[in-house]
This record gives sequence, structure tokens and C-alpha cells, in this order.
Amino acid sequence: MTASTSPKTAEPRLTSLSHGGGCGCKIAPGVLSSILRGTTQMPVPPELLVGIETADDAAVYKLNDSQALVATTDFFMPIVDDPFDFGRIAATNALSDVYAMGGTPIMALAVVGMPINVLSVETIGRILEGGASVCRAAGIPIAGGHTIDSVEPIYGLVALGLVHPDRVKKNSAAQVGDVLVLGKPLGVGVYSAALKKGELNAEGYAQMIASTTRLNTAGPDLAQLPGVHAITDVTGFALAGHALELARGAGVTVQIDWPAVPLLPGVRELAARGIVTGASGRNWAAYGDEVSLPAGFSDTERALLTDPQTSGGLLVACAPDAVDAVRATFQRQGFGRAAVVGRVEARGTAPLVVRDAASG
Repeated sequence: MTASTSPKTAEPRLTSLSHGGGCGCKIAPGVLSSILRGTTQMPVPPELLVGIETADDAAVYKLNDSQALVATTDFFMPIVDDPFDFGRIAATNALSDVYAMGGTPIMALAVVGMPINVLSVETIGRILEGGASVCRAAGIPIAGGHTIDSVEPIYGLVALGLVHPDRVKKNSAAQVGDVLVLGKPLGVGVYSAALKKGELNAEGYAQMIASTTRLNTAGPDLAQLPGVHAITDVTGFALAGHALELARGAGVTVQIDWPAVPLLPGVRELAARGIVTGASGRNWAAYGDEVSLPAGFSDTERALLTDPQTSGGLLVACAPDAVDAVRATFQRQGFGRAAVVGRVEARGTAPLVVRDAASG
């Protein structure tokens, strides 16, 4: 049989080509801290409003009295098998860091690494099309990028945006007495683990795609609200990890009201069956000694607390009298009713305290 008449070999599932998917690919926070401790930093110019000091979502550089540049990059291996959906999720996740700083995206550059001897040109093209569709929805161009031939498929963006210097929302600016509001439910990591094991049904997949491709466009409007002090997005280090970043940066204790934390449908049941990501355990190993859990908190609940989110929701720290306006902003942007999930208190014995209904 000649090459021209031989049957085409089926391409492998995208998720089978990666050792981890989505934000579950991130280097564990403890390992990352060790790596960064070994780097030498240049003197920080006064125009750099946000750098690496508190592990914030993006860098921010003041251009003039009314404009600051927001710059970030994010990329990962496939979390789903559909190439178009993979591109959409990766692009949405990358742009989220601009929104989390209170900024508005202005353009993006594509970061592309593909096993060109394994995936077809058509499949790779669909991944890029998915990312481009999200950028069109955000009203920005993909103005360039870089491509390499890699062992695992990788896709993401360098995202650039603008924000007024007075409206930059650092993850270190939470204040004692603030209330925490979460814009999206948790559970994407569990869904991704279920998908890889063939345990995610069509309804769960639809929920996963709807959540991970929902742009966090509420960020700039939230940044303009009086009483909003800090914003971050919940991604690979999970709700616990990103709440800890708020607490460390502000020198406070963050309390999470666990029963109030929303979950995607069916996630708790999947986690109870042991369908969780390896990144969940790595997250806990990295920062568990900074977390106070209530008595009887199960391994399932802990896995959900540390479940890595891909393109997760915004976590907002705001004054109590700003909660209604924050929720209304989320609702106006199509997020539904955002959940009040905790509060900020003076630093106690642990930077992060998780409470259940019984512990108050």
C-alpha cells in the first residue's frame, strides 16, 4: 500500500500528551519559592508598581499619571481533548490576570509549543483559533508571538493591558474587616481529573467549559468601586493558596467559611470517589502548615480546598458596605450571584483559617 492510499493514523487525545493539564501544571508553590529565592533581583524602579514581591497576578508599570501597563504571561498543557476548547481555556486564563489587577486588556502575543510530528496542522490551527476567538471576545488582537516544536503541546498568551495607577488592585491590600467575595464556583481540577479518567459526563464537561471560558471582565468595574481593596484570581494554587497570598501580603488572617464556598455540580461526589488531581496534594504539601482546618475536616474537603483551578474566579476583598455593589457588578457582567466566602481579620495564629458550620 502506498503512502498516498494508506489510512490516516488517528491522532492521540490531547490530554494523553501532557503529564499535567491546565493550571495543575504549575510548579508547586513551595518549589517555586525555593527557585525564586536563588535569583538575584535588579533594583526596582519607582515606576514598577507591582513586581514579584507578593506573588501578584501581573506586573504593573506606571507610564504616566493616568496610565499603567499591566503585563503577564500564562500557558500550559491541555486540560481537555478538544483543540478549540483548549485554546479558548488557555486564552481566557491568561487574560484573567490582567482583569484581576483591575486592568483592561489591549493586546496579546501567542505562546505556542507543539509536537509537530504528532499533531496535525489542522489540530494545531484549531487550538490557535480557539485562543483567537477569546481575544476577539475581549476586543483585542493577537499581535504576534513565538512558536517551538516541543514534546508536549503548550499554548497560552502574553497579555498586556492598561489600568489607571490609582485603580491597581494588589493582592496585598486586603484590610482587617473586609469581606471576601468569590466570582466563580470551584471544582475545575476535579472535573479535569474526571475527564482524563473517562468519568466526566456531558453535563459536567459543559459546566467545565462554561466556567473556564468565562472571561473575568468584571475586574475593571470592580476596581472602580469604593471599598474594594484587593482582587486576585483563583488558579493553580487553589482557593487556599491564593487566599494565603492575600493574607501574607497584607499581614492578616483570612478566614474561609467553607460551607459558603460554591462548587460546580457533582464535584464533591467525584472527589469523594478519589477523583482529584495530583496538584491538589502538592498544594497541600507546600502550604498546609499555614492553614488551620476545623476538627473532622475530611480528606475530600481538603482536596477541594486545594483543588487547582484553571481560569478560576476573581476573589475580592472589600469593605462590608461594598458587598452589594460587588455582587451587583458580577451579576451585571453575567456571573450570576457571587458568593460571600469569608472575611479578613487581624493576624492570629495562622494566616488562613477554614471554618465549618459547627466551628462558627
